[in-house]
Amino acid sequence: MPSDTVDPALLRHHGDVDARPGMLDFAVNVQGSEPPQWLRERLAARLTDLARYPSAADDLAARTAVAARHGRRPDEVLLLAGAAEGFALLPKLAPRLAAVVHPSFTEPELALRQADVPVARVLLETPYTLDPRAVPDEADLVVLGNPTNPTSVLHPAETLRALRRPGRLVVVDEAFADAVPGEPESLAATATPDIVVLRSLTKTWALAGLRCGYFLGAPDLLARLDHGRPHWPLGILQLEAIAATAAPHAVAESDRHATALAAARKVMVERLTDLGVHVHTPAHAPFLLVHVAEGESLRRHLADAGIAVRRADTFPGLGPDFLRVAVREGAAVDRLCAAIRTAPGRLQRANLDGS
Repeated sequence: MPSDTVDPALLRHHGDVDARPGMLDFAVNVQGSEPPQWLRERLAARLTDLARYPSAADDLAARTAVAARHGRRPDEVLLLAGAAEGFALLPKLAPRLAAVVHPSFTEPELALRQADVPVARVLLETPYTLDPRAVPDEADLVVLGNPTNPTSVLHPAETLRALRRPGRLVVVDEAFADAVPGEPESLAATATPDIVVLRSLTKTWALAGLRCGYFLGAPDLLARLDHGRPHWPLGILQLEAIAATAAPHAVAESDRHATALAAARKVMVERLTDLGVHVHTPAHAPFLLVHVAEGESLRRHLADAGIAVRRADTFPGLGPDFLRVAVREGAAVDRLCAAIRTAPGRLQRANLDGS
């Protein structure tokens, strides 16, 4: 999408649209085909409670678990029906000018624009290093991802803190932070009045269908975001999932998964690079941004082979030769590489090189 284009249909485009049923899915970043068994069992144990409304005790138990996980207080946690709800709440902060750092997840910009909030795009060029001075001084709200979707860039925490200004709020989307071993650059434990962190449980725990997430921030800011939401914004199963995945054993499991993911990502980078595909590195998230000649043609070729990858031209600053691929392992990567190798343009170049 050209850097100055504001097309709501493109801003609302997400990887699930690229993955039709039955396709090998490299378009969606959810890890695994289902939640782990212990989590499924814990959720199943609450099915008999579905006849009653979620209680204040349920909400407090989930907030207390999240607070303990991040070294915060329960009143510094606002539970959400997925990170998408968090983005939809951002206009309640009533910024005069919102700066959105791109390329990045487009839902925050869309939510702000739909609420008639002026938005300034801060477009980063490869290697997508953020200079806080590039953000307009007059911006009183800054939104960015860390690690960033789709570039897989992990910004240093000190760089994010350098965005702070008097009268400015900084919102950091950490939907993929638990995919980084040890979460070294996370601001989740940073209790300052001008930083809000957004977390999602969708990716690591394969809970896209349950919609679970939360904000971490100052109580007065969270009260502004919470104002006007419907009563019982989350159901019992959502609250249970949030509490369960914040438990110490779950955090340890998540970190082990992040370590395994890093190893799989390294292998996948090497294999794609060997095919002549340019992969943006260093990469820290459960996905890779790749740049190839005739990217749209390759995406269609892969789709015809039953493989879904995420088009990346819907991210401001990127064009049709960019694609995003989720990190996978084993036979899935074998199949992706085989399909890339047989793409028409690559076969022609291979023949020319061998002639």
